[in-house]
Amino acid sequence: MLRDGRTAHLRPVTPGDAERLVDFYAKVSDASKYFRFFAAYPRLSTRDVNHLTTVDYDSRVVLLALAGAELIGLVQYERVSPIEAEVAFLVQDQHQGRGLGSVLLEHLAEVARERGIRRFSADVLPANQHMLAVFRAAGYQVDSRTSDGVVALSFDVRPTEASRAVTQEREHRAEARSVARLLAPRSVAVVGVSRSGKGVGASALRNLVSAGFTGDIHVIHPEAAEVHGVRAHPRLQDVPGGVELVVVAVPADGVAALVSDAARAGAAGLVVVSEGFAETGRAEGRAMQSELVRLVRAYGMRLLGPNALGLINPDVKVRLNASLSPLFPPLGTTAFFAQSGALGIALLENVARRGLGLSGFVSAGNRADVSGNDMLQYWEDDVATRAVLLYLESIGNPRKFYRLARRVGRTKPVVAVKSGGATQGVPIGHTVRRGDVPQAAIEALFSQAGVIGVDNIHEMFDVAQLLACQPVPAGPGVAIVANAGALSLLAAAACARRGLEVVGSSVDLGSTATGRDLAAALAAVDADPAVHSVVVAVAPPVDATLAEHAVAVAQAAARGTKTVVATYVGLAALGGEPAQGDVPAYPTPEDAVRALAAVTAYGQWRRRPDAQGQVHTEIDAEAAAALVDEAMAGRADGVELDRASVAVLLGLYGIRLHDEPPGVSDPGSKPIPPQDRPDEDGRRVAVHTREDPLFGPVVSFGLAGVVSDVLGDVGYAIPPLTELDATALVHSIKAVPLLLGHGGRRPLDVSALADLLVRVGRLAYDLPHVAALDLDPVVVAPRGLVVLGATCALRRSAVRVDRAVRSMPDAG
Repeated sequence: MLRDGRTAHLRPVTPGDAERLVDFYAKVSDASKYFRFFAAYPRLSTRDVNHLTTVDYDSRVVLLALAGAELIGLVQYERVSPIEAEVAFLVQDQHQGRGLGSVLLEHLAEVARERGIRRFSADVLPANQHMLAVFRAAGYQVDSRTSDGVVALSFDVRPTEASRAVTQEREHRAEARSVARLLAPRSVAVVGVSRSGKGVGASALRNLVSAGFTGDIHVIHPEAAEVHGVRAHPRLQDVPGGVELVVVAVPADGVAALVSDAARAGAAGLVVVSEGFAETGRAEGRAMQSELVRLVRAYGMRLLGPNALGLINPDVKVRLNASLSPLFPPLGTTAFFAQSGALGIALLENVARRGLGLSGFVSAGNRADVSGNDMLQYWEDDVATRAVLLYLESIGNPRKFYRLARRVGRTKPVVAVKSGGATQGVPIGHTVRRGDVPQAAIEALFSQAGVIGVDNIHEMFDVAQLLACQPVPAGPGVAIVANAGALSLLAAAACARRGLEVVGSSVDLGSTATGRDLAAALAAVDADPAVHSVVVAVAPPVDATLAEHAVAVAQAAARGTKTVVATYVGLAALGGEPAQGDVPAYPTPEDAVRALAAVTAYGQWRRRPDAQGQVHTEIDAEAAAALVDEAMAGRADGVELDRASVAVLLGLYGIRLHDEPPGVSDPGSKPIPPQDRPDEDGRRVAVHTREDPLFGPVVSFGLAGVVSDVLGDVGYAIPPLTELDATALVHSIKAVPLLLGHGGRRPLDVSALADLLVRVGRLAYDLPHVAALDLDPVVVAPRGLVVLGATCALRRSAVRVDRAVRSMPDAG
C-alpha cells in the first residue's frame, strides 16, 4: 500500500522482464537517468538489460514494482563484501512522491538480511534530494560523507526500534488513506440495477438516494438513459468526470470484467454486494474471489466484499449509504465494523433500537481485501470516532490486530466480539490460516491489547451505550444509589463478582424517595474521592414515575464528574427509552454492572504504562538464530534439540538451565548449588511456547503437573511481553494464591518468574522456527528460581503474517 492509498505489486525480476525494462527506462526523464548513472544515459543497452534480468538472488538482487502490467520502479543491490551491498533505485517520475522508494528499500533490506548482508551503501548526487530523503527517513542510522561531488551513504539494515516505527507509521497513513477514499467519495456508480426495481442493485440505489448522498450518483445500464430517476450510462468510463466508488450488484461471474472499467473511470474502490464467491464453498467461487482481489490490487484499488452488506458514512457532509440496509443511522461517535452481511442489518436495527448514533459502519462480507485492521487504521485518526465496535468472525492477521488495537486503545476504546468461541469456526468465504490456539489465548490477546472483549452482540451494545455517553471510570470504586434494598444487594453482588469495589458511600433511599432525593444522593457520592462510578437502581416509586426519576438522575449525572449507569425496573414495559439523557439504562443491575466492569477494566489498562520494560542487553538474538539455522540445516522435518543445545539456546536469552537433568525425586533434594537451591517453600511451575500457524508465538503458564491441565488452569499471552504483561500472565491462573503466600507460606519470587516469562516470550518472538519450547519444571523459590527441565522442537515455520515489512494479505 502506497502513500496515496493505492497499491503496487512488488516481485523479483525474471528474464522475461527484458522488454518491460526497456519500455520503463524510456519513460524515465533525463534528469532521473542522470541521478541514477551520474551521466547522460539515454537508453539501456542489451548488456544492461541482461545484467538486470540475470541475477543469482544472492550476490545480486533486483526487485520490481508494478502498477497493473506497467513497471513503475525498481531497486537492486550488488554485494561488495560478505556483509555489505551497494544499493540503487529508479522510479518513474510520475510515481515519485508516492512512497514507492521506501517500500522498495524495506523489502530489499529484508532480502539482504536473509542472505547475511548487514549493511547497505549508496552513492547519491547532492542534487538528488528525493533519494537522499528516502535513505535518511527510513529509520536507520545513516552515515554520510561527501567526496568529489558525491554523497556516500552507509547504514546497517538490521531493524531498529526507529525503523520499525517508521514502517508502521507509513503503513498506518497509507492504509487509512485507502479507506478514506472509500468512505468519502465525490461520486458513486451502481452497476446491476434492474429497471423493475427488484434485486439487490435496485435496493442499493434506493438506499444511496434516500440517505441524501451529497455527491453525484450514477447508474450503469447498457440500454436505459435513466433508471429510477437517476441518470444512466452504458459503461463506467462514460460517466462525465469519472467515478470514485463503484457498487457492484451483478452476478459473480461478471464482476471481474468490471474491474478494468472501474480503474479507467478513476475509481478508488469497489463495494461488491454480489454473492457466489468463496462463501459457496465451491472451488470456482474461491477462484473467482482470488482473481477479483488480484485484479483490484493490480489496478491500485481497494475491495469491500464480496458478499458484503456495504458501508455507511453518516457525516452530514457525505451522507453515504452504499449498502443493502435501508436503515441510515444518525451521526454519532461510535464506529462499527462487521464481517457478516447476514447479521449487518440486524446489527443496524439494534443500533436504532438503542438510540445510538454511528460515525461509520462497514460490513465486509467475505473480507477478501478491506478488513477490520484497515478500519482500525482509519478510525484511529478519525476525529468523529470516539469508540470502535468490531464483530469479528475471523481474524486474518491476529498479530497485526494486536499491534493496532493496542495502539488505538490508548486513545479510543475498542470493543470486540469474536464469534466461533472455542470451536474457532471460520466462515467458508474467509481466506485465513487455521490456528490451533484455545479460546483463552484469544481472550489473552484481547486483554493484552486493551480490547474490551465481550461474549455476544447484546453485551457489545451494552458497553457501547456506556462509552457513547459516559466517561471511562477513573478507578474501581463504586457507589450504589437505590430506592430498594433488594436492588442494592443485587448490584453489590454483581460488583463483587466483577471485581469492582463497593465503597461506603452507597445509599438506600427507600421506596418513597423523590427525584430530588436521588439527585442529592448522587451529588453526595460524587463528592467522595473513593467513588469512581455510580450504579443507580430504581424500582417503581410510590409517589412518582420511573420516567421522572430517570430525568432527575440524568440531570444530576450531568452536573457530576463520575461515571453513572442505571437500571429502572419496569421502565421498558412502560414505553421508556433504553437510555435517558446521558445516562445509559439497563434492564437489570447485573447488566449495568457487567458493562461498567468491562469499561473499568479498560480504564485500568489504559492507565498502565506502555513501556516495553527493561532491556536485556545480554540477549544475543543473532547467535540464537544462527544456532537454530545450524541445527535445522539439512533437516526438512525439523529436529528435537538435545539438552546441551537447549541449554546454550536458553543461555543466549539469559536463562540458565540447571546442569542436572530433572528426575523423579523432589527438586529440593537435588544437588543444586546453595545459591540456586530452592527451599522447601518452592513451587513447580511450567512455561511453554508454541508457534501457531495463524497467531505466531503463544506463551502459556501454569503450575506444573496434571492438575492444571485437567482443570484448564493455564494462562496465555502473546509475545513480546512487557513486564506488566508477564506479571498479568502469572496472576491470570486461579492457583496464583499458591505463589503469593497462601496458607501462611512465604511468598514466592513472582518478579523472577515474570522476568523468565519476558525472556521466553522474546525468544519465541525472535525465532519463528522454535515450534515448541517447554520449561518444566521450573522451581520458583522465595528468592529466585531454577529451570530444571527443558525441551525444544524446531520446525520450518511459515512466514508470519505480520512481517517487518509492509505487505498486504495474499489474494488466495
